[in-house]
Amino acid sequence: MSKGDIFIISGPSGSGKSTVLKRVFERLENYFFSVSATTREPRPGEAEGREYYFISREKFLDMIEGGEFLEYTEYAGNYYGTPLAPIEAHVSCGIDVFLDVEIEGHKNIRKRIPEAISVFITPPSIEVLEQRLRKRSTETEEKIKRRLRRAKKEMAMAGTYDFVVVNDELETAVNELYTIVQNIRTKTENNGKEDYLS
Repeated sequence: MSKGDIFIISGPSGSGKSTVLKRVFERLENYFFSVSATTREPRPGEAEGREYYFISREKFLDMIEGGEFLEYTEYAGNYYGTPLAPIEAHVSCGIDVFLDVEIEGHKNIRKRIPEAISVFITPPSIEVLEQRLRKRSTETEEKIKRRLRRAKKEMAMAGTYDFVVVNDELETAVNELYTIVQNIRTKTENNGKEDYLS
């Protein structure tokens, strides 16, 4: 049986990557979205097991020690990690897996799985990103400034990804990401590829 592809999706907080992904998933079949674990508190409207698995710092550290993460990182005082077991299970069954991870997560996954496909979703400018973050009305001024500083560094790393999608107009960004996925799937079906996570 053919193995599934792994798609790494990154972008600054406020880039709209979650919205773009959601819209793409509405058009896709045979995929699995890897839900990350985090030690941060849920934001309004977030649900356990949908946006994240919200776990204690103690449990997260135990999972690190047990080798249960494909990758993990610490950001803004909280841990974020990608549980390994569900990814292995789906890829081995020929199901494509999507990972929404930070820049460090991308680097760590590419070291371990160089054949994974990576896409960076970026806002058209840092000014637009600031507007989007302020529109959320969920964070303090200090946190917004911290996110903007980090976003500038992240956007400078976009060139290390296989593809860059500029999320200026939502429907265009959705179409671009969907086309990338479909093209990779067609290429995989025609050419085959190395096994993942071997």
